[in-house]
Amino acid sequence: MRRPRFRFAPSPNGELHLGHAFSALFTQARARQSDGDFILRIEDIDFIRCRAAYADAILEDLRWLGIEWLEPVRRQSDHLGLYRDALARLDRMGLLYPCYASRQQVRDALVGRKNWPVDPDGAPLYPGLHKGLSREERAELERTGMPAAWRLDMDRALARLDQPLTFREQGSGPQGQGGLVPAHPERWGDLVLGRRDIGVSYHIAVVIDDAEQGIEEITRGQDLFHATGVHRLLQALLELPEPTYRHHRLIGDEMGRKLSKSAHDRSLRSLREEGLTAAEVRVTLGFQPS
Repeated sequence: MRRPRFRFAPSPNGELHLGHAFSALFTQARARQSDGDFILRIEDIDFIRCRAAYADAILEDLRWLGIEWLEPVRRQSDHLGLYRDALARLDRMGLLYPCYASRQQVRDALVGRKNWPVDPDGAPLYPGLHKGLSREERAELERTGMPAAWRLDMDRALARLDQPLTFREQGSGPQGQGGLVPAHPERWGDLVLGRRDIGVSYHIAVVIDDAEQGIEEITRGQDLFHATGVHRLLQALLELPEPTYRHHRLIGDEMGRKLSKSAHDRSLRSLREEGLTAAEVRVTLGFQPS
């Protein structure tokens, strides 16, 4: 019988910080508690921001922390065909439609609309600019050379379900939710599954990867708790296995703000260069020194 697998899946678009260290150590601890394997996945489909140097730095940081993983490391950039196949399947089901509108056009369409609904991340829901385009209208837009993003028709997708979506939460959500939790993909509206710049999206890639790698328990931060609704919907539509989830607390700065690469929070590399040891990092984050 195969040992259970647990995955840590960073994106190489910057250097790891203490928040990433906590997530990696949390996943390592779950693997050890379950006599399972630690899987490392490099989520590098965003070729605009991801860099090979950052991927190398991730491996270096994890080794410094004392984390070992099952080889080979899965790199999403090697599996783009799988994600495109999943998109094509959803398209054949009549669940995708092209959107040619730029971000600015979407923003302009929302000007003056009061109390417009927002998704769990606080972004306004897509106002349906190009939903329901005729064949002629689509052809005209394509002649302009504007690339299309592919959006999920949320109403049609939900209509294909024969029962309400739920997921099994082993940890806690932002409000302390645990146990069997209702999944609410509709809160995201007609979200993009095929990005105009890279062809696929995080949501498609992550559910395919978790199924391909046999991940039965997904460990990740509470900032992804609400995204689980989208992932459960895609798993149901694509007939993928249903994992359990264990969302862990987030590491913040002195003001309680979540650490992030975009804010240029101090990296593990910089802490190491300042003389901090891996054992000190582990203890600071609540884990055993080794």
